[in-house]
Amino acid sequence: QAQLVESGGGLVQAGESLTLSCSSSGRTFDNYAMGWYRQAPGKEREFVALITWAGDDKYYADSVNGRFTISRDNAKNTVFLQMSRLKPDDTGVYICAASLVANRRAWSEERGSRHWGQGTQVTVSS
Repeated sequence: QAQLVESGGGLVQAGESLTLSCSSSGRTFDNYAMGWYRQAPGKEREFVALITWAGDDKYYADSVNGRFTISRDNAKNTVFLQMSRLKPDDTGVYICAASLVANRRAWSEERGSRHWGQGTQVTVSS
């Protein structure tokens, strides 16, 4: 069964950096866009970042633009999220996703089917 497995979460202080990884097992996600969502306690899940299969287009939520960088290594079936200048508001469960849809609006509105990971906790203390 295809799985997306996230890693790299943890507890950091505000201003610090953290890099998340998401690897696929059971299958490759050739031609899939991949990205990240996050869900803070008591809040709805929100779009964070998206990268196309070739890596030539990247999209970010306004709240993380300029601080987060998404990248991927297709040879290793892995997508990364480099997070810098972290803020307490960045706290949440970060969830990896894969979809054949590569449109930012579709990802923001969660339109179209996706494969989902289980998530990894990121906690930013003030």
